[in-house]
Amino acid sequence: QVQLAESGGGLVQAGGSLRLSCVASGRTFSNYDMGWFRQSPGKEREFVAAATWTGSSTFYADSVKGRFTISRDNARNTAYLQMNSLKSEDTAVYYCAAGVPRGLVLFYGNAYDYWGQGTQVTVSS
Repeated sequence: QVQLAESGGGLVQAGGSLRLSCVASGRTFSNYDMGWFRQSPGKEREFVAAATWTGSSTFYADSVKGRFTISRDNARNTAYLQMNSLKSEDTAVYYCAAGVPRGLVLFYGNAYDYWGQGTQVTVSS
């Protein structure tokens, strides 16, 4: 079992930055692929970014490419999502997720076994 706890959300003006953190506990963090997803009211959950368990590969949704960066610090059992040039459409609850590597496409939720509770990001225009 892995427990995930997100933090770092908040209210920011358009064009600003936030860094989300996801601290993992319970199992060896470095063994898991990590992903970030988001969900805004009335919309389905959508993929944001992912990093493989080795950290050697990262993936991004087209809507955040060039603005968001996913990283992981295995020594600290923490994954990060650096969000720059934020837009009002980035407003959502952001969730981190961890998955046992099994060759699934990391864009989809079924690649992940554990989810955090989410942190709210609100971007004012």
